[in-house]
Amino acid sequence: MPKSDTALHFIVPGDPDQNTGGYRYVRKLVAALNQAGTSAQVTGLPGRFPRPDAVATGSMESLLSQLADDSRVILDGLAMSAMPDVLEKHAQRLRLAALIHHPLADETGLSQSEQDWFFEREKRALEIVRDVFTTSPFTASRLADYCVTAGRIRTAEPGAESPVVDALPSDTEPSGQGDRPRMPHAPKILCVAHLSPRKAQHHLVEALAGLGDLPWQCTLAGSCERDLLYADGVRQQIHGAGLSERIDLVGEVDEQQLASLYRKADLFVLPSLYEGYGMVIDEALAARLPVICSDGGALKNTGDRPGVALYEAGNTEALRERLRAWLGDPEVLEQARKQAAHQSHSIRTWADTASLFLKGLGYFDQCHRDTYFPEEWLQAREAADHRARSVELTQRLEQWAGETLKRNGPGPVRVVDIGTGRGSNAAYLAPALSLPQSWVLVDQDEGLLAEASRRASQLDVPFETLQRRLMPEDFQGFLPHGTGVVTASALIDLVSEPWLAALLAEVVSKQAAILVVLSYTGRFELSPAHEDDSLLRELVNQHQHGDKGTGAALGPDAAAVLADKLMSGGYEVQVADTPWQLNSRDSGLATMLMAGWVSAAIQRSPGSADRLNAWFVARKQQLAASKLEITVSHQDVLGLPPSHSAENTPKRSA
Repeated sequence: MPKSDTALHFIVPGDPDQNTGGYRYVRKLVAALNQAGTSAQVTGLPGRFPRPDAVATGSMESLLSQLADDSRVILDGLAMSAMPDVLEKHAQRLRLAALIHHPLADETGLSQSEQDWFFEREKRALEIVRDVFTTSPFTASRLADYCVTAGRIRTAEPGAESPVVDALPSDTEPSGQGDRPRMPHAPKILCVAHLSPRKAQHHLVEALAGLGDLPWQCTLAGSCERDLLYADGVRQQIHGAGLSERIDLVGEVDEQQLASLYRKADLFVLPSLYEGYGMVIDEALAARLPVICSDGGALKNTGDRPGVALYEAGNTEALRERLRAWLGDPEVLEQARKQAAHQSHSIRTWADTASLFLKGLGYFDQCHRDTYFPEEWLQAREAADHRARSVELTQRLEQWAGETLKRNGPGPVRVVDIGTGRGSNAAYLAPALSLPQSWVLVDQDEGLLAEASRRASQLDVPFETLQRRLMPEDFQGFLPHGTGVVTASALIDLVSEPWLAALLAEVVSKQAAILVVLSYTGRFELSPAHEDDSLLRELVNQHQHGDKGTGAALGPDAAAVLADKLMSGGYEVQVADTPWQLNSRDSGLATMLMAGWVSAAIQRSPGSADRLNAWFVARKQQLAASKLEITVSHQDVLGLPPSHSAENTPKRSA
């Protein structure tokens, strides 16, 4: 398919113009993204959702098939979460991200079998997409139950506009801070939510039925068509309680009508049993309305601020008492209104939400750019890696492992390789350790793991592969029982200090040995020299410290930080210099390496692009003429636990 001019394709179920919180979120976000200069569009899918029928499944398949390769697609959870099979067909071709308001299985009124069905489907779908956005930290934490680690999630909480200002005529300015028209006798209560059991309008009606002695009028705004049976039940409840003259069901309203309702109201009530965020709370506060809402789901966080009175979700009596306190005492209601007016100045805007979303996209881009390595790069560097590695450290590890087997039994020694890639580390180390051993190869890239598995099968050692994302919060309990050695190659210079600390905490808890090899230490030299070598090196090292998805990377400091942390943990530490020595026989690797340096440097200093590109042209010519040699500094670090090392006092040798 031809490449689209649209940068972001949002997909929602049904009509995108529906006026529920989730649909408004997408519309407002898309508008704000376009306003910020990022082309975005939203497309609605026909069919039944969230449990999709054939029309829904077919429409998703058709739309994804029409998108060009590498298109960025943001899938609303209501549309995508129950169709993992469709997503799987396109996951390698498209950049799929989920937008989760709340998990489908959390919807009120589902049977246990329905909850289980939605849970399993959504869990699979979330495994398939590359990235996950949520609309609240609460929903992000809920996704831990779906095996979505925090590192795969970014949150963009909703914004709000001021419907008070929007509803005023163009030649009218709002009056002083917090001033708004109020009814002199009967306060007007507003509830905005489509009618459904989860939104629990029947609880509000029940609570108001016990407040007939107080003056009030109530408007329920929201679609009555999404759950006709429930909406009819609420109508009958209102009629049966004799409240038809005091409670109005106005159905779904457009933006202008909604703004008018906010402007005319005196307080806002949301009796919902569960929300993934509760953006109407922000909208009400932006309208300077005091709010009564339940603490269901994320509402306990969204509503935890002045101007909002929380009550226990589902507790109708508690709701009634909250209403009585405000309706029965104008001074108390006025104080709550002033608090809401003050809060209105700190409400997040949709421009803020768009900024958070774009920052999240950048974070994901960095993660994929720096932690998912092209196989050709890993293949190109393998020979140079193996030539550079320290034989001395390998022999010391073998000696330690042999002594451990003598003490603890016949083995095998279990070796866990973190970030295994194509299995290069195992291909070098397994034959070098002439003792019983078994391997666990860990990576987050399924394709690389498949190649690592193929290669490991030729090593004549037992092995298993494990695909998982490698983030600090994953490491506690990460290492299998009986792990004796943890190893990694060309990895820790890309990660943050908290990442390394989390890994080492797990290693130390198992009293395992650790061998980390080929960490870049900040120096590369080219012969003959060039006047821009130092500029390039400085910019590359700055880039090395950039966030690669886990926070500011250790970069050239990684090996030293690792050695110091191991020493602090009482480990015996040995460090060896293991530089690459490249020349024309390594032309493929050298060219890729220099291209990567120049790209990283230009990211740090776009104004130096012409100089750096000229440097690259000159260096490629020298390489082609066999007149260029490159030395890149690395270090290998070996740490042996104190109870097993040759001495019980920590030491460091180089």
